[in-house]
Amino acid sequence: MEFYETVSSRHSVREFRADAISREALDRIIAAAASSPSSENEQPWEFYVTTGKTRQELGRVVAQTTVYLTEYMDVLGPERYDDAVKWFSSLGDAPVLIAVAIPDSGDEFKLMNRLLSVGAAIENLLLATRVEGLGACPFTFSYWVKEQLAAVIGLPAGQSVVSIIAVGWPAETLAPVPAKRTDVAVWLG
Repeated sequence: MEFYETVSSRHSVREFRADAISREALDRIIAAAASSPSSENEQPWEFYVTTGKTRQELGRVVAQTTVYLTEYMDVLGPERYDDAVKWFSSLGDAPVLIAVAIPDSGDEFKLMNRLLSVGAAIENLLLATRVEGLGACPFTFSYWVKEQLAAVIGLPAGQSVVSIIAVGWPAETLAPVPAKRTDVAVWLG
């Protein structure tokens, strides 16, 4: 798949088939993420790839997020409540969940650089899933259950999960990509 086609055709998939994903494909996806640029080449990311029993346990913990949806409604709006409950309850039945963690930091500048770096890694991961013919959906609203998430994946002290990415084969043909703004650049002479 050509690069610009990959970028323009990638969007979040929220319903997956239960079909397994090969270890080789997952290795390529993680390698693409690890090839991302990072501030001072720190490479602050760690990817916890969960399948099988661990994926189910991670999904069970994330499903507890629905308990906190009233707080989330301020962000989403009440018209999206049912969609949010459905998503967090099943995570689209994705066979793979990838938890992305970075080291904690009390230094605001260092933390910002780590978050920017991990954002680039996640984007590479998302593009790689598209090239593999897979779908993915990154999400960040695991804050309320962060201690339980850490326990499930064996996260060492001093690290935090910043995103979880559901990965799998799309349940059906990908829907058209939602319209994107194109007036995002301010050109200065």
